[in-house]
Amino acid sequence: MNLRPQEIEAILRGRHENPFSILGMHRGDDDLIYVNAFAPQAATVEVIEKASDAPLAKLVRLSDEGFFSGPVANRNTRFPYLLRFGAGDQSWISEDPFRFPPLLGDLDDYLFAEGKHFDLYRRLGAHPCTLEGVDGTAFSVWAPNARRVSVVGDFNAWDGRRHPMRKRLGSGIWEIFIPELAHGALYKFEILGVHGEIMPLKADPVSLSQEAPPATASIVTGIPDHDWGDKNWLAERANRQSVSSPISIYEVHLGSWRRDENNQLLNYDALADYLVDYVTDMGFTHVELMPVTEHPFTGSWGYQPIGLFAPTKRFGTPQQFCQFVDRLHRAGIGVIADWVPAHFPSDTHGLARFDGTALYEHEDPRLGFHQDWNTLIYNFGRTEVANFLQASALYWLDTFHIDALRVDAVASMLYLDYSRKEGQWIPNRLGGNHNLDAVDFLRTTNENVHARHLGALTIAEESTAWPGVSRPVRDGGLGFDFKWNMGWMHDTLEYMKRDPIHRRFHHWEMTFGLLYAYSENFVLPLSHDEVVHGKGSLLHKMPGDRWQKFANLRAYLAFMWAHPGKKLLFMGGEFAQEREWNHDRSLDWHLLADHSHRGIQDLVRDLNSTYRNNAALHELDCDPEGFEWIEQNDADRSVLAFLRKGRDGSPPILAVCNMTPVPHTDYRIGVPLHGRWTEILNSDAERYGGSNVGNCGGLDAQDIPSHGRPASLSMTLPPLATIMFRPERHHG
Repeated sequence: MNLRPQEIEAILRGRHENPFSILGMHRGDDDLIYVNAFAPQAATVEVIEKASDAPLAKLVRLSDEGFFSGPVANRNTRFPYLLRFGAGDQSWISEDPFRFPPLLGDLDDYLFAEGKHFDLYRRLGAHPCTLEGVDGTAFSVWAPNARRVSVVGDFNAWDGRRHPMRKRLGSGIWEIFIPELAHGALYKFEILGVHGEIMPLKADPVSLSQEAPPATASIVTGIPDHDWGDKNWLAERANRQSVSSPISIYEVHLGSWRRDENNQLLNYDALADYLVDYVTDMGFTHVELMPVTEHPFTGSWGYQPIGLFAPTKRFGTPQQFCQFVDRLHRAGIGVIADWVPAHFPSDTHGLARFDGTALYEHEDPRLGFHQDWNTLIYNFGRTEVANFLQASALYWLDTFHIDALRVDAVASMLYLDYSRKEGQWIPNRLGGNHNLDAVDFLRTTNENVHARHLGALTIAEESTAWPGVSRPVRDGGLGFDFKWNMGWMHDTLEYMKRDPIHRRFHHWEMTFGLLYAYSENFVLPLSHDEVVHGKGSLLHKMPGDRWQKFANLRAYLAFMWAHPGKKLLFMGGEFAQEREWNHDRSLDWHLLADHSHRGIQDLVRDLNSTYRNNAALHELDCDPEGFEWIEQNDADRSVLAFLRKGRDGSPPILAVCNMTPVPHTDYRIGVPLHGRWTEILNSDAERYGGSNVGNCGGLDAQDIPSHGRPASLSMTLPPLATIMFRPERHHG
């Protein structure tokens, strides 16, 4: 075979842009079959027949650095073969990775270029497989501007010259099958950039597993093959996650919810041992996991992910994560995962300038750099990038049976001028500040999630007045199922932080949310964001002495559970964690030895039960027919009263809040029905740590009109408390 010296030199230097045109088996100009091999670790190379191990040719060493070539006698067509290498007194036999055919097909190229390859994780990345009867691993990665891409790892001494990949010209995807490479191998990609520069070694963007930080290599692993036991849950999921269902979410950071006695992380199996029973006992319907996608910096809590397809190795393997989700499902608990398509960190082993260009991000920092977080912004207008992200979203639902994705930082995606001053952003093609590409991306993602997974939800963390976030795409919305109600959270927390003597002047902070409560399908969030960065715990936001702090928190939580909207509470809030959340420590479970903390926990458990068992508190959460003010104007006494209503046939619930430490007797509240009204919950009950002021279990409605209703209750309002009543007889 007539090899040009410069081509051999390019192979030796790792600079050849099409190594498959040189290495492996080729027909020479003399019509003979030649085999070329680069083996710097060997002194001799022989071609042997695969079927018989018979030697067919001894290759000639054409360079001291290990390039071998030679004809195979009596062969004029391609055939399967092995290579026998020798070095000193050692020899070994191996398959030649350069003899295998392409891995992907034209349809893969087409779908990826169109942005519609939603099973991308089955094709890109590293996948153990069998090709032409040989076990090994198939590698594929998108790097269209690279001049050379190689797989490197312990198996080839991290030498990028050993396993350079074949480029698919139509898509810019590089691929190679490495025979005899098995599950568990560590690898990265060595990339020769667009200008011939060697890039820092890159983790696989579609790796299904990565080393636990601070190590950064990807790990060869297949898509988990779990024997799921959640058939019943999946069949019921659409009903359990509808806008009329009770949805009460326990937000969890797995690394600090509970640790062992030495403050070491628990794995997914051990976490499930505790978490399933605890969430079941507390009556939450769902857990929401702060991002479990792999991330290099623990202090980012997962919100700066590197591996959008890899459950973090901190807690175990992808298979263990499957088991973790399965155990929650079998206990009737839904699983929501935080998903972060808004931005990504600039760590050199990640996506930043992946092939020497701004491939996943924008070149212009006015479009591609987040000033608040020192992160990079995805180029949502590039079809391959949008496809990559959408495939990630679907992977978590397809593979791990995740029930909902809570999409982080949606506001930062929607606005080109998000947190930017004049001159720091570029208007869209219409001259406005909306990120039109991000809008299209979010709509397409939501439509694909709903089309492929019956009953699965998407939830937006979105803090602006963008219209229709939780409205269908067909109606001009973004297509989310729910939106976090950040305005409600901010206003009501500001109110609760005030000394009760001043609350009369800020009464609107508790009522304003009802003016827009039905503009979206809302989740009321008391999330991790409210108990970090010097904000203190929920308990310590409350004013007054210790008793008043606990009473305020009880009243607030009961008000929240009575208010329209689904519920979300960050871990520790359910037992009044005293210190601010620290991601490096377990929650302070020892506090439950104290009656006041245990009382908060008992209250939350009872609130969840009351919420689930009374249709009026959840059935019309997202419908204005489900709410009716009775008293919203008594600012002087800081009293609120309202009815929650379900569909015909379900009894209404009356909620009354007294947000001062002064009890009120003979306080009259109008009600729509005569008869007995049972006090079904009182946040001031002694069981919860309260003063036990109440209404002896219930009241009889008097034939005295009040608040525009035909009857009324003369009740005692406990100090700093929320109470709920239900009529004993109701006929719809």
